[in-house]
Amino acid sequence: MAKDRSKGIVGIFILIAVLFVLFLIFAFYTVSSLKSTSKMSDAFDSKAAPIAVVEVDGVIMDPRKTIKKLLVAEKEDKYKAIILRVNSPGGAVGPTQEIYEEILRIDKKKPVYASFGSVAASGGYYIGAACRKIYSNAGAMTGSIGVIMNFMNLSKLYEWAKVNPEVIKAGKYKDIGNAARKMTDEERLLLTEMTANVHEQFIMDIYKVREKKIVGGLDGLRKYAQGQIFSGQGAMERGLVDELGGLYKAARSIHKELKLKEKFGLKVIKIKKDSSILDMIQGLEESVEDLGFRIKNNAIPLMIFNP
Repeated sequence: MAKDRSKGIVGIFILIAVLFVLFLIFAFYTVSSLKSTSKMSDAFDSKAAPIAVVEVDGVIMDPRKTIKKLLVAEKEDKYKAIILRVNSPGGAVGPTQEIYEEILRIDKKKPVYASFGSVAASGGYYIGAACRKIYSNAGAMTGSIGVIMNFMNLSKLYEWAKVNPEVIKAGKYKDIGNAARKMTDEERLLLTEMTANVHEQFIMDIYKVREKKIVGGLDGLRKYAQGQIFSGQGAMERGLVDELGGLYKAARSIHKELKLKEKFGLKVIKIKKDSSILDMIQGLEESVEDLGFRIKNNAIPLMIFNP
C-alpha cells in the first residue's frame, strides 16, 4: 500500500515537472513572439518614424477624412515622406478629384508615394496616380479606368403594382433618370456626353503625371482606360504602376531613395473621431436631411469611379 502511494506521489511530481517544462517552453516562445511583434510594431507605428502612412480604405465618398490625414502628414516636419496606402475600389467623382488635387499640391513640398494593397481600382487608382511613384502588390486589383452611372427603369413594375407616380418639375431635364419612365434618346445622349467628358478628365489627369511612364503614350493609355482590371504586375507592364512590392518594401525603398538619416520607421496617421452624443445626433440629422433632399428633388445617381 505504501509502495503504491509512493509511486503515485512520484508520478504526480513527474507530471508537475513535465507541465512546468512545457510552461517554460510556452513562455519562452510567447516572449520571443512578443519581442518580434514589438519590434515590428515599433517600426510600423514609431513616434519618431520619418515616413507617414495615410490609409484610404473602402469606397471614396467624402474626401475630408483623407485630406485631414494628408494635411497632418504635410505639416509635421518630422515626416520626410508620405505613403498613400490604398485599399479602395473607387468612389464618387468629385471627392476623388479633390484628393487627387491635394496630393499633387503636397507632393511639391513633401514627396508622396502610393502603395496598393489588395485593390486600388478606378478612383482608387486615380488618387494613386497623383503620387510620384506607385508601388503595388503583384496580385493587387487595379486599373478599371472608367466612369459609370446606373439607372433603373421600373415603369413596368409600377404598372404591375398599379402605382402612378406624378412629377411636377420646372426644367426640361429636371427628372432625368426618373425610374418611373423610360429615358429618352435626348436624355441618354446628354448623360453619355457628360460621362465621356469626366472619363476624359480621368485619362488626362493620369497622363499629366505619368506621361513618360505609360507604355504607348496617350494612345496606349486610352487603350488601357476602357474599364479593364489588371493585376499589379499587368499594370506595371503597361506603365500604370512603377514597382512591385508591399508596403514595407516600398517604405524601405523610399527611405533609401531619399537617403533619410533617421531610423527607418512608419507612422500611420489617425484622426480622432468625434464621439459626443451631440455630434452623433447632428450627423444623423444631416444624413436624414440629405436623404430627404435627394428624394424630394429626384436627384440623379452619382457618377462614380468603380470597378
